[in-house]
Amino acid sequence: MNKSIWRAIVEVGFIIFLFYSNLLMGEFERTGAGKGKSLVWAMSDILTGSNFLIAVIAALIGYMLVEFLRKQL
Repeated sequence: MNKSIWRAIVEVGFIIFLFYSNLLMGEFERTGAGKGKSLVWAMSDILTGSNFLIAVIAALIGYMLVEFLRKQL
């Protein structure tokens, strides 16, 4: 594969990772629904189709924005 395609895949994947790690941390804060529950419960709560769709759309927008700024600066 082309080097730029691999870079795009890595950057989008990293943004998705950050999205899910933020959701997971939110589950275990004082006001989160996961307080006192297990990690397995929290993972099953955040790994949904709608969360994945949001993560992918946000990652693609974030990647396009960073690429636009990279070319402008």
